[in-house]
Amino acid sequence: MARPKARYEITPKTGKSKTWYVGFYIRLSREDSRGNDESESVQNQRLILTDWLRNQFDDDQYVLVDEFIDDGVSGTTDEERPDFQRLLRFIEAGKINCVVVKNLARSFRNHADQGYYLEDWFVTRQVRFVSLYQQPIDTYKDPCGATNIGVPVQGVLNESHAKDTSENVRRVFDKKREKGLHIGSFAAYGYKKNPEDKNALVVDEEAAAVVRDIFAWFLDGMSKNAIVQTLNARGVLCPSLYKRSKGLKYKNPNAENKPLWNAKTVTQMLKNRLYVGDMVQGRYRVRSYKIHIQDAVPEDEWFIVENTHEPIIGREAFAQVQELLKRDTRAAPGEKKLYLFSGFLRCADCGKSMCRSEVKGNVYYFCRTYKEQSKAACTKHSIRHSLLEAAVLHVIRQQVYMADANAQVLARVDGAPPKKSPTNKLDGLIAAREKELAKVTRYKQSLYQDWKDGNLTQGDYQQMYEAYGRQTERISAAVENLTAERAALEKNPHTENPTLTAYRKSENFSELTRDLLIELVDHILVFENGSIRIKLRHGDEIRRTEEFIEKSCRSEASEPTPANEKKQWFSE
Repeated sequence: MARPKARYEITPKTGKSKTWYVGFYIRLSREDSRGNDESESVQNQRLILTDWLRNQFDDDQYVLVDEFIDDGVSGTTDEERPDFQRLLRFIEAGKINCVVVKNLARSFRNHADQGYYLEDWFVTRQVRFVSLYQQPIDTYKDPCGATNIGVPVQGVLNESHAKDTSENVRRVFDKKREKGLHIGSFAAYGYKKNPEDKNALVVDEEAAAVVRDIFAWFLDGMSKNAIVQTLNARGVLCPSLYKRSKGLKYKNPNAENKPLWNAKTVTQMLKNRLYVGDMVQGRYRVRSYKIHIQDAVPEDEWFIVENTHEPIIGREAFAQVQELLKRDTRAAPGEKKLYLFSGFLRCADCGKSMCRSEVKGNVYYFCRTYKEQSKAACTKHSIRHSLLEAAVLHVIRQQVYMADANAQVLARVDGAPPKKSPTNKLDGLIAAREKELAKVTRYKQSLYQDWKDGNLTQGDYQQMYEAYGRQTERISAAVENLTAERAALEKNPHTENPTLTAYRKSENFSELTRDLLIELVDHILVFENGSIRIKLRHGDEIRRTEEFIEKSCRSEASEPTPANEKKQWFSE
């Protein structure tokens, strides 16, 4: 039967007969859709309701006004069903006075809502409600039937079924998330669902190119607002419009009539590990099967499975972006790029970021607390930009030179014949501590038998047990520290060490750039006297490399090696 044409004119009838302006309410839940339950399909519900309408042979007149269909929508709440809400508006406007459904579960999966509408809302508005199966109801022909004990019982059963179904679906989804299978209705921007496997992602090259641009621009110093302006100026479709342009029925409830790129979208993309090939799911959770509000889930409860799909962004670039996102970065007024030191400078005393100021053509940096809050809270900590840039450039050049020299020495260490290990002393210390730990453990274990034999009182036993426990913890901690120290020394940082590589690839530069700062510098502390302290990103690795070289060379010097060979080690 074709969808009926809506009829809105209501003409009162004379006599005892009534005119019923009928609205069919049809709902297909998400679970019904997944299970392909033909008995609950929209078409079959329509046929059942139409058959009822044709078989009304009383003296009343029946006019089908419209159908109200919520396809793939949960029945646990009335607010999230658009056509159910449209039905209510028709009733309020006097266009419908009879609602017909296949069964109560189609109209209500929430016991409280069912009671409210059947016992209050429909009654107040003199609306006839007809449910055909599973506790049949006709509030006009059998008013008492709506108050039958079976009706609320059926409502409880329907709600219980909705609860059980929701929990079962969630468990199934969690199992899929644990395996790294994609379960979302839509793929994230930059990807699309694999046509051959709906739980797998493949790169959408058109959108992926935009993702790569966003990451590259941000690393190049563009602010997030500048990225947004560039994308919108170029006419690049934002994610929601792009998905719709590909024929997807995507709806963003927060989007405007004509959505555009915004800073929040760009920030979310820059933080999304999905772009390095890791499946990240479960970041939000529906509050309950009846309250469909999504709450943010703590990061340690997310489902993260690494290397599940092809990456769009390299892990190194992604890590650099995450570091930059932690900084307080601001672009110059009217400019798209960030200041050179934006996000890198901190006051050495209060720890706050430094603010930038231009005085008579010279750029200076001042403590933000001093300038914006109180001169009594912190001092000026002023430094001129030109001096700061020269000092940082000098330090980086020195580090690059040292990295190159260390790489050459390590190449010789790698090529030299095996020597006596510099960790032998640590091996001896570890063995001694482990022997001591074994002895204390035996003493601790024998205490119980001494107490049972009457050689120790309860108080002595408890005191000695706790003392041995403290000794065990202390010795175990010492063994753990010594083992970690040995592992660090045994690690042979060769010429392909990532730290050395990071410095050596920066060898050919003539000026200080943000790329260099991002690659090599963590932060810069500015002291009151104008001096600075530079915290390097790879400082700990550099120290371990130098310690390894020093210990290796000391071990070499202790061997009966010809003097000319030793000289060759240190002459280059």
